[in-house]
Amino acid sequence: MGNIVLVIQRELAGYIRTPSGYLIAAATLLVNGLLFNTRALSGSAKLSSEVLQDFLRDASGTTTVAAVLLAMRLFAEERQSGTIVLLFTAPVRESQMVIGKFISALVVLSLLILMSLYLPALIFVNGKVSFGHIAGGYFGLILVGAATLALGTLGSSLSRSQLVAGILAAVFIFLLFLCWPLARVVDPPLGSLIAYFSLYEKHFFPFMRGLVQLSDIVYYLSIIYFALLVSIRTLQSQRWQ
Repeated sequence: MGNIVLVIQRELAGYIRTPSGYLIAAATLLVNGLLFNTRALSGSAKLSSEVLQDFLRDASGTTTVAAVLLAMRLFAEERQSGTIVLLFTAPVRESQMVIGKFISALVVLSLLILMSLYLPALIFVNGKVSFGHIAGGYFGLILVGAATLALGTLGSSLSRSQLVAGILAAVFIFLLFLCWPLARVVDPPLGSLIAYFSLYEKHFFPFMRGLVQLSDIVYYLSIIYFALLVSIRTLQSQRWQ
């Protein structure tokens, strides 16, 4: 546990010292604000709950992009700068590296998500939504962000280039995104099985409506566990190369 804390502190300090974290946060909040203004608060008459659902749908996209941008540097940057050798020679296990880096990026991403809370709060100016709906939606955003962050961590562990790491993460996410339209053209029960792996429609859309279901939480936790496990195994195979 002590080594994990040290890795987290090291990574968080890196986010504070470099402008990349600030740029990602600023860009994400700016895009969220623009989307909220142009889509959620459009001239068409909408219920307050529909406004919130539109915002959460858009925010899931910006959260995914921010997660990929934060994750693609985790190990790929270490290889580019040559500091990966220091990590491999330090008394830190691969699992501690992966978990520490993932938690640090998740802390940054969660703070970024919570910083946009002022946007759904604007709905109370002319409408009314339940705090439970907002809380459920933001819990879903953090889960989506954590899952895509874990997939980005996997991409970064497989690559020596941040660009390639980002592309790999995007491919992983796109494959899960394709599960929903693919399931629509495949007969059950295979179609139902494919639909279960859909990253957004199957498991995030209930959060958009304020519904927190155990099956959706288990799905996202499973994605996180599998992606981080493969990342650990990848680093273990690379340590002795």
